[in-house]
Amino acid sequence: MINIGLLIIRLVIGLLFVGHGAQKLFGWFGGYGLKGTGGWFESIGMKPGVTMAFFAGLAELVGGILFAVGLLTPLAGIIIAGTMVMAIVKVHGANGLWATSNGYEYNLTLFAVTIGVALIGPGKYALDTFLF
Repeated sequence: MINIGLLIIRLVIGLLFVGHGAQKLFGWFGGYGLKGTGGWFESIGMKPGVTMAFFAGLAELVGGILFAVGLLTPLAGIIIAGTMVMAIVKVHGANGLWATSNGYEYNLTLFAVTIGVALIGPGKYALDTFLF
């Protein structure tokens, strides 16, 4: 059952991050694409905005794919956790912990889950298991 649980966690978290990356990079799933996300990044002091949006989107997309399929899982966890650290520092940290105040509660949860899986391992149903 542990392996199925890890698979569910990896798929849900990983695919959601793929979606977030696609929002930033391509404007899919209701996202704003590079130009729109870049403009918002500029407004919060992340310059150059389009370049920063590209790297954030790429990290979410690639980290999410790797995490979902269980390939290079420790690296995938670190990539995703790194994006959550930036979200906390640049956007949510000043608002306190709770999500009801646009705080960092959710980002911290995603950080803990991805680092936890990176440390535990991806489980039996992962490419890491078959390749390494």
